[in-house]
Amino acid sequence: MAATFTVQTATNATAATAGPALSVDSAAARHAISPDIYGLNGGDPAFNTEIGQSVARWGGNAASRYNFKNRTYNTGSDWFFENIVADEQHSVEWMVGSNLDRGVKPVVTVPMIGWVAKDSPSSHPFACGFPATRFPEQDRFDEWDPNCGNGQLGGQNLTGVPTDTSIRADAAFAGEMVSYLVNRFGTAAQGGVPIYELDNEPVLWAHTHRDVHPELVTYDELGNKGTATAAAIKAADPGAAVLGPSGWGYCEWVASGVDGCGPGPDSAAHGGLNLSQWYLKNMKDFSDAHGGTRYLDYFDQHFYPQISGGKDPEANALRLRSTRSLWDPTYVEESWIGPGGVNAPPLQFIRTMKSWIAQYYPGTKTAITEYNWGALDDINGALVQADVLGVFGREGLDLATMWGEPKPTDPGAYAFRMYRNYDGAGSRFGDVSVSATSADQGRLAVYAAERSSDKALTVMIVNKTAEDLTSPLSLAGFDSTGAAQRFTYGPANLNAIARGDDLQVTNGRVDATYPANSVTLLVLPPAGCSASLRVNGDWGTGHVATVTVTNNRGTAITGWRVSWTWPAGQQVTNAWNATLKQNGAGVAATDVGWNGSIGAGGGTTFGFQATDGAASPRLTCTPS
Repeated sequence: MAATFTVQTATNATAATAGPALSVDSAAARHAISPDIYGLNGGDPAFNTEIGQSVARWGGNAASRYNFKNRTYNTGSDWFFENIVADEQHSVEWMVGSNLDRGVKPVVTVPMIGWVAKDSPSSHPFACGFPATRFPEQDRFDEWDPNCGNGQLGGQNLTGVPTDTSIRADAAFAGEMVSYLVNRFGTAAQGGVPIYELDNEPVLWAHTHRDVHPELVTYDELGNKGTATAAAIKAADPGAAVLGPSGWGYCEWVASGVDGCGPGPDSAAHGGLNLSQWYLKNMKDFSDAHGGTRYLDYFDQHFYPQISGGKDPEANALRLRSTRSLWDPTYVEESWIGPGGVNAPPLQFIRTMKSWIAQYYPGTKTAITEYNWGALDDINGALVQADVLGVFGREGLDLATMWGEPKPTDPGAYAFRMYRNYDGAGSRFGDVSVSATSADQGRLAVYAAERSSDKALTVMIVNKTAEDLTSPLSLAGFDSTGAAQRFTYGPANLNAIARGDDLQVTNGRVDATYPANSVTLLVLPPAGCSASLRVNGDWGTGHVATVTVTNNRGTAITGWRVSWTWPAGQQVTNAWNATLKQNGAGVAATDVGWNGSIGAGGGTTFGFQATDGAASPRLTCTPS
């Protein structure tokens, strides 16, 4: 039987402003949330482990010309077009091995540009794309390597000589790279690299790697190189997934380098389709022509909001609004993408990606392998990141990896923790998205998901305003009357997630107050029962505790079983009001008949005495 009820906090309700109504229906809009949306491109290893990082990407501009045979890459326009020999911890082997060892999926970028770095000195002076020995007059030179210039004179691009730094590499080279990784780590099916990426931001090659690729990228170049490289990857490892084309942003989503940022002759010559649409169609056509083998598994694009990185009130407000570009069909871009620039229609980006896929290559997954809204060292950035992760889950994105990861102490890191380690014990937001709506998503954003492991309902609320907001949270389709755990991150303490008082979910309506500029997670126990332990006495060599069993259903239960695992070898020596059995570290307690029946929302207790000091095991309660 499904119950409908509301939840509130009693904190400072009289001083708070009335907020928008929130509603969750755990029986509606159900779909799995991919664990791969919590990925990162790099970051602090300890933090990545703490949050259970799901995916790690090895990519970026340097990957376009990485030569796995000599571990050398070229920095491109990021830093004077210099060849750098990677040390062990920046090699593809180390990245793959270290992530596989941690159970993290590595995404490995393979070069597709046509050139990779040749053998080069491991220290200054480096080989570089625009050496002073060839181009003595340039606008800038590397202060640590004065032979290497920026490839411009009077602001105009010079024409480089590709063989100064690089050697040719076609699709066969990509196949060799995959074969090398298969020989070292096994196939994808054997636990090796599961996903390969088709280069990085190819329409920008004429800028980032103009020393070897000054030509503007066309539809045909991107399409032909993409299918050839994908085929080489699949030949070397048929079980590996292919991800592409990884465009940098709006202009590359819709146009080739030749067309610029909108329809042009290149588009007209390809059926009037924009670049993304044609790319998907071209991949499907190639698949159809080769026996139906799928050559593109993930349609991937990068997303950077085209806003300033400021943290003044105006910039903060825009940052909070701009997440709507991921999904909202009514949100018109406020950057140069909107009416003040190229006048693009509302992006609703993830939904647009899915619509293109549905029309041109059904079954392809969606990915955003680079994104960053900025201000991760500020509460504003944390609010935005929490909002973005909620959108990713609700909209059904399949994979995401942040570029420019937060430091472990940054507020932005706590946004990840709210989803991946909110209690410091590894507890996570749910993995089955359910319907969650707000009367004003711009003030209070709400996301909800059921957790498969214990059927708890998790509800994330982001208060984007500078006011405490009191709002009703109505839940339907969820037969539970237990107390909701409450966890909050906000300006009151930027160094920790606060565990608030539990909120009793009973008959009728209760309002919740959400602090200004904060993220709140409510964890509601599943329909069934829950158990909590209270230590009554601890003398070091033994302790006494009471366990409270609560019926979280809207109807009575007729029996119960509570189980836990001791962390330090404790042994139960006595028990009352329950039958306890212990096997090794595992303990199971069942009712004794007279206390098995518990009415809706009611509870009972039992107690025990055990050896050694008190512990805090995680209790599991199951109705019987």
